Amino acid sequence: MVKRKHVALWLIIGALFASLGVTAYLAYRSIHAHGGSLWVLLQNGVLTAVSLYLLLILILLVVRYGVVILCSFMDHLESIQRGPAKYTEAELNSLPMVSLVVPAYNEGLVIQPAIRSLLQMDYPNYEIIVIDDGSTDDTYEKALVVAGESVDIPIRVITKRNAGKAEALNTGMSLAKGEFILNMDGDSKLSSNTLKECVRHFSDPRVAAVAGNVKVINRSNIWSRIQALEYVEGLAMARKAQSYARVVNIIPGPLGMFRKSVLQEVGGYDHRTFAEDCDLTLKLLVNGWHIIYEARAVAWVETPTSLLNLLKQRYRWTRGILQATAKHKWALWHPRKGGVNFYILWYMIFEGIIWPFSNLLSNVFFIYVSLQYGLIVLLFYWWVQLTLLDLIAATYCCIIEDEDPAIIPYAVLFRLVYINIIDIAKVLATIEEWRGLSMTWGKLDREGSL
Repeated sequence: MVKRKHVALWLIIGALFASLGVTAYLAYRSIHAHGGSLWVLLQNGVLTAVSLYLLLILILLVVRYGVVILCSFMDHLESIQRGPAKYTEAELNSLPMVSLVVPAYNEGLVIQPAIRSLLQMDYPNYEIIVIDDGSTDDTYEKALVVAGESVDIPIRVITKRNAGKAEALNTGMSLAKGEFILNMDGDSKLSSNTLKECVRHFSDPRVAAVAGNVKVINRSNIWSRIQALEYVEGLAMARKAQSYARVVNIIPGPLGMFRKSVLQEVGGYDHRTFAEDCDLTLKLLVNGWHIIYEARAVAWVETPTSLLNLLKQRYRWTRGILQATAKHKWALWHPRKGGVNFYILWYMIFEGIIWPFSNLLSNVFFIYVSLQYGLIVLLFYWWVQLTLLDLIAATYCCIIEDEDPAIIPYAVLFRLVYINIIDIAKVLATIEEWRGLSMTWGKLDREGSL
């Protein structure tokens, strides 16, 4: 079964790279069929400049795509060779203590199933610390109910004045008794093997943190199902590739395990950004620490099911990442001193700013030149080929992640609709962050899907 899976993956990887060649071939045939259309286009200085810019962006995107695919597959092979975490009875008894910190603000609908999932951990030595960050609902009371139900696992429920997620996580860090700290969100549900899978990576003294695998649990409509595909294809695959080089650039809020000593060394979380997880990750990398991704440690989360809430979430994510990047901007211009952060930060700028802007520009550009210079066939070929590429990539990622193949067809809408909508939110967030406009946390309403 494993051998067949590997053969299928190699075939899919071949198809991914072959499809890039097909794109170039179809574009050439389309241009050739229209005689002098390309030459007429190149006589316009503005269109020529835009064409060259988009060509450069496309080259960067293709290189990024190829590197991510190959590195993610290499990391997958390493994971297969490593296998699931297994311990002898003696090893189980000697495993270090882990403190699970759960910051929560108005999570009354989901806090109980979130905590109860932690009581099912297949791990002998851990504690649970719930930090109620001044909730105005019944989060604190509901957390106390679950704490009273626990017999074997110690649960502490702390309430404090509202000061933000970063402050809540730092409070949990100061109270933690464990050698390692697992931070999660109050709306997350963890797989029972999470602690075993994460802890083993810390046998390497250079590893400061392990990033978990985040999956969507509430696949109830088109928006949440497309996000389920995005989490598998856009996030998990990228983290696999980064993990191969031990430089995961964002430890996700729903699941990240840290050495407590290293967290204290870098000063914990900073409350001055709306992406405290990204900011902390960059601080670890700039201090020379390694960060691993563990696909078998899974956090199930609720995602927005309405377009408005989705846009609010991505707006906040984008501004938070820009704020974290700005804090470490010195590394952008000092490749030797910045080390790996030089490449990580430029990668984040490409993903968060350059590519969203370029994607929207290219759509307008292609539509204009297609109508103006008779290249509609080229536009059609371009869209079909990119959609095919998305379908192949979605299949590849679903095989690697053992995901539900029912989400693969949503790759068609991914390119045509979803990415463009998200990119509009990213561009607006970038503009407003550059202008220094104020913003609030913008907490999303929960549906209770855990």
